[in-house]
Amino acid sequence: MTGGQFHRAMGMVDATAIVVGSMIGSGIFIVAADTARSVGCAGWFLAAWIFAGFLTVSAATAYSELASMYPSAGGQYIFLREGYGKLVGFLYGWTLFMVIQTGTNAAVAVAFAKFLGVFVPFVSDENVLLAVGGWHFSTQKLIALLVIALLTAVNCGGIHLAKKIQTSFTTIKVVALSALIILGAFATQHHSGAPVNFENLWLAKSADGHPLELGALLLAFSIALVGPLFSMDAWNNITFAGEEVKNPEKTLPRSLITGTALVCLLYLLTNIVYLLVLPLDGVKDAPTVIERGIQYAAQDRVGTAALEVIFGEVGQKIMAGAIMISVFGALNGLILSGPRLYYAMAKDGLFFKNAGVLHARTGVPVFGLVIQGVWSCILATSGRYGDLLDMVVFAALLFYILTVGAIFILRKKHPNAERPFKVPLYPVLPALYIICAAVVSMGQIIGRPDYCGFGLAIILLGLPVFFVWQNKAKSS
Repeated sequence: MTGGQFHRAMGMVDATAIVVGSMIGSGIFIVAADTARSVGCAGWFLAAWIFAGFLTVSAATAYSELASMYPSAGGQYIFLREGYGKLVGFLYGWTLFMVIQTGTNAAVAVAFAKFLGVFVPFVSDENVLLAVGGWHFSTQKLIALLVIALLTAVNCGGIHLAKKIQTSFTTIKVVALSALIILGAFATQHHSGAPVNFENLWLAKSADGHPLELGALLLAFSIALVGPLFSMDAWNNITFAGEEVKNPEKTLPRSLITGTALVCLLYLLTNIVYLLVLPLDGVKDAPTVIERGIQYAAQDRVGTAALEVIFGEVGQKIMAGAIMISVFGALNGLILSGPRLYYAMAKDGLFFKNAGVLHARTGVPVFGLVIQGVWSCILATSGRYGDLLDMVVFAALLFYILTVGAIFILRKKHPNAERPFKVPLYPVLPALYIICAAVVSMGQIIGRPDYCGFGLAIILLGLPVFFVWQNKAKSS
């Protein structure tokens, strides 16, 4: 079976746009509420965002060494395969396809449709087009499917248009997020949160108001990190498309470190603005935005609540428009990246053969894009993608730990291999990441054993699938 070849079309700006654009979705406007409920005070709330940022940039720095060694399509799958063998690489790719990438696509597409409903009331999950038993298909889900189909079609047309969309939308949403930060910082007459949030800065307490002692605080802090970590996730997607990056040995490390550091800084400043504008403590179902605070912002939409304080009711529409732009760009980056990893798996005989073939004219993995789009649509219509994503948090973090650990293995296995970029402060920085991420994982196991168990179950379900694919590859 013959096909085309990848085009090295992405420079430093384009690669960084994929890192930044894939990271900034709807999470920054929503997850702060759950983080605030977990720790109950401004000091530990900000510490969660700072620590999540440290972990993210540390991981990106470690990945930079691996990306400079293996600047080919597949990225993290290749890193795990070279470090641990095909089985571990496949289990990551399996989990990515089944839930991480496609589930995120579904969630982001539904978020786009949900905020479109602010402007077009016809688009609503209450506007049901078809119902069968407990399942229903609404206009909101219809829009989610259409936006997945649209961006899948755009990406099937080649990397050139897809990268232009990514760079353009990333620029717009970075400007929009920066505007929110500036507006919030200088709107001093609306700083309702500052007097109360910084009075008892480190007095951590549970959602029901009880002070958190050391053990309970560590557990609460681990759970509080889930939202920040996954609002910062998807930065690794640029490694999947390494074969389409110009001068990848230099461009990949620079884009990874620059992009993750920029987003983490923007997120920290955004959360400081939240604390200036809104009290962290709140009362559930209270009548006003201020009384609900960050903890109980309506539907956890903290960003919308902050703009509502500054602009009144029109702030809701401003934020809805900003989030639509944000998630559209994020969805494009996610749809672009995933099939490059499936392509690498297919080349190893561990995925559908057609996923390893590039279109003769456009040079993109069309089959991989299509099956990813189909599965994303199925998850979007199921209504269960949110549960799946919550439950796979532990699994995704586990693969990050394994990938950073691959640096130690590959330094021993291939000590003389060319490494255009080397992790600074080796072995301290990668070891520190592994230790910190492992502690967070343990906290999640203790605090959310059902979610972690489900994440492990998804991974383990890939074991028989791996042996089926492997035997099929051997026989052919």
